[in-house]
Amino acid sequence: MDQHGCAKNQTDGELLCSFLEKSGFKYTENPEQADFIIINSCGFIQSAKKESINAVYNVKAAYPNAKIILAGCLAERYADELYNSMPELDGIFGNGDLSKITQYMKKVIAADKKQLRAEPAVFPQQGVCAGERTRLFGFKGSAFVKITEGCSNNCSFCAIPLIRGAVRSRCSKEIVEEIKTLVNSGVYEINLIGQDLAAYKEGKNGLAELLKKISKIKGHFIVRTLYIHPDHFNTNILEVFKNDSRFVPYFDIPFQSGDDQIIHAMNRTGTFKKYVELVKKIKSELPQAVLRTTFLTGFPGETDEAAEKTKVFLEKISPLWSGCFPYSREEGTPAFSFKNKVPARTAKQRAAVLEQLQSEITRKKLEKYVGKELEILIEEIISTDSDEGLAIGRAWFQAPEVDGCTVIRFDSDDNTQSSKIFPGNVIKVLVLACTGPDLDSRIV
Repeated sequence: MDQHGCAKNQTDGELLCSFLEKSGFKYTENPEQADFIIINSCGFIQSAKKESINAVYNVKAAYPNAKIILAGCLAERYADELYNSMPELDGIFGNGDLSKITQYMKKVIAADKKQLRAEPAVFPQQGVCAGERTRLFGFKGSAFVKITEGCSNNCSFCAIPLIRGAVRSRCSKEIVEEIKTLVNSGVYEINLIGQDLAAYKEGKNGLAELLKKISKIKGHFIVRTLYIHPDHFNTNILEVFKNDSRFVPYFDIPFQSGDDQIIHAMNRTGTFKKYVELVKKIKSELPQAVLRTTFLTGFPGETDEAAEKTKVFLEKISPLWSGCFPYSREEGTPAFSFKNKVPARTAKQRAAVLEQLQSEITRKKLEKYVGKELEILIEEIISTDSDEGLAIGRAWFQAPEVDGCTVIRFDSDDNTQSSKIFPGNVIKVLVLACTGPDLDSRIV
């Protein structure tokens, strides 16, 4: 499995591999041994599309004897075009119904015997792709749990509704059982994911009720919520965070812009003032809360004044983390045909300005942890030639894959210390310094 894209796509990849393993296929980490190599693609923005397409060429060149299957969002969105233009692909499988992957793989085998290619298989998005994952990518201590699929917000710049369909929610019982299974298997960090967690609905119950049910699960673990649309952020969820310390006060809220006109052009109902008030409310209820957000620069119609307003907004809300990206035109979205386009160079320059400002904010906030003890989830051990061992881990305010990390120093000759250093374990460290977006620490 060659994995690309977001955490939602990674979860689909884990499910896909699990379906295949249950059906008798064997997974290998060594691509030279593989009869099939599945490229789980991303089709969200232009750079991600290029990355996935280049992966097809690179994998085929490196492993010419393997059958190459394209899965994921790019496959779902452009199946016919890719089938006709990329003979390197032996099959194309969309992400609408992963339970059918086994029979599709058998079709690929049958077609190969006749020296043919299997026709693309894409499926309408109906339920939420879910099931028992027997394989987790990454390390043992962390897992993503999908609670919704698709999105109905219809932001004018976003292709997700075209790829994943309208929002659907998993039943709470299924989610709770999955988390129980993961916790019992040793997973410490549960990351709840979806295109918009605020859209979760089960009957009349929303996200707050789901979080309350999760809080009844016994065990030593933490829960992090990733991606909540600012227009639909219901502050009633904050009560759960106040009552259960296992729910870490980390809020991923993609504001995208601080200019009212641009926000509305993005088909959002918020304003500079509303968004600032939301952040104030969160921090008044949970003073220790940290914020992650994203910004799109160079959206059609964004003037210098609008860009400056976003910069002021970033300073005002002062998130610990943010991702700043130049706007990418996506066919099929309303914004694709918007006038008053911003030159790509200008969009990149504006993103760089925000990134520089964010780096300064992040450094100041991280410096407050120097001299303090933190609990760190170990991700990996770094081999060294010295007696000083090194490991990489994350604190509760460092989400997987997108935020900074914590470097852990320990005495590799000390059995008491070294016995605690393994992926998935949680240890206490003393923070020594802040280096860029990362922390430097020593085991306590």
